[in-house]
Amino acid sequence: MTINTTLRLSDRHHRFLSEKVGEGIFATQSAAVASAIEQMMQDDRERETALSARAEEIRARMRTERSEYVDDEQAFSAARAAVKASHRG
Repeated sequence: MTINTTLRLSDRHHRFLSEKVGEGIFATQSAAVASAIEQMMQDDRERETALSARAEEIRARMRTERSEYVDDEQAFSAARAAVKASHRG
């Protein structure tokens, strides 16, 4: 389903969209705006995944004896893997 809406763009943004459509990168200005929104949605998902993984790691560290700590690279490898996996999905 699509919904017609009115957007107010600055001259700069309008020129940019028009250039991208003219270059054939996007079929229409609407397609370019939709692509930008999709990218923002993906960024939000990745940010949430990363924050959740880091929060869980912090909680786990709080339950861990200092003598059992691991270095940052090892500790956050799961978070990095989750973000990388979200790029593929």
